[in-house]
Amino acid sequence: MTAVYVVIALVVVIGLITAGVSIKTVQQYEDGIVFRFGRVLPGVRGPGLTMLRPFSDKLVKVNKQIIAMGVPAQEGITRDNVSVRVDAVVYFRVVDPIKASINVFNYQNAISQRAQTSLRSIIGQSEMDELLAERDTVNRRLCTIIDEGTEGPWGVKVESVEIKDVSLPEGMKRSMSRQAEAERERRARIITADGEFQASKRLAAAANVMARDPAALQLRLLQTVVEVAAERNSTLVMPIPVELLRFFDKFAPDAGGTAAAEREPESIDHVADTALSKVAAVGDAALENSDGPAAIGRGAELPLDIPEVPEIPELSPEEKGEIGTHEGRERANLQSDANADNGQTDVPADNGQIAGGATAQPAASDAER
Repeated sequence: MTAVYVVIALVVVIGLITAGVSIKTVQQYEDGIVFRFGRVLPGVRGPGLTMLRPFSDKLVKVNKQIIAMGVPAQEGITRDNVSVRVDAVVYFRVVDPIKASINVFNYQNAISQRAQTSLRSIIGQSEMDELLAERDTVNRRLCTIIDEGTEGPWGVKVESVEIKDVSLPEGMKRSMSRQAEAERERRARIITADGEFQASKRLAAAANVMARDPAALQLRLLQTVVEVAAERNSTLVMPIPVELLRFFDKFAPDAGGTAAAEREPESIDHVADTALSKVAAVGDAALENSDGPAAIGRGAELPLDIPEVPEIPELSPEEKGEIGTHEGRERANLQSDANADNGQTDVPADNGQIAGGATAQPAASDAER
């Protein structure tokens, strides 16, 4: 009996071990592949319990969930020769567990390497503006390039690719900021000019309406006076009727001004020729009225009209303050001796001096001539 119990216990233990090896569980998000003696069996084991042959079958589970894998930042030069640094994210899932397990070793690493090379290729084929402003187009192109080499042979479907960040050099960032500022300034100027154009059209229409009725302009003037009077300031407004200005405008000399304005301006050459002809006419008239070279020679014999210069009176000794002094007495003695020699008195001596001075003046005039 003891031996029987031992055999039964061994059978139970072997059965439990066999059941543990033969019965496997596959999760809902997984697919199972069975290898029997190293060869894959056709078909895929679905989620739930699956039976295997003990010691001959091997179950491999493949995750069917979407995997998000980051692509390391790649540096490259765009088509317009700008150095950029781009990183992205790849979303993929397994659609054929057999191909993903047999045709590629570690399909996740393979997808990462292919995504990096494709990202560098896209950087070289695109321009900087496309990477910044048209990311959707770049993402679709990148997804198509990666998926072409993975879905068919590897059984991995690339759902989408998203570019996370595009790093630019600092100099390029400053240039782009200046460009954006200039663009905004251009738009502001265009909007301001458009507003002024519309305002000018409105003002022209208003002026046309006011020109039809002169009273409208007078009412607008009174309205302006009311608006100015409402403010607390020291502005003095003196309205002048427009009819008064028109009254004075009627008496303005417009004939001469209009004729002068309508007359075409003469050229500089024409003015110079006219002036030279006038000078030549005056010279010819002067030669005709004269006697020719003889008149020119006689002109030198004509006396010059030189005005007489009045004699400067000489100061008397009393005015000079020499009376009673030694010098004054000597000068008086010399004067009296000179008068005695000439046989003249003091008074005629003075007259003689004046006469002598007057006589000397014509002599000097003759010398000057």
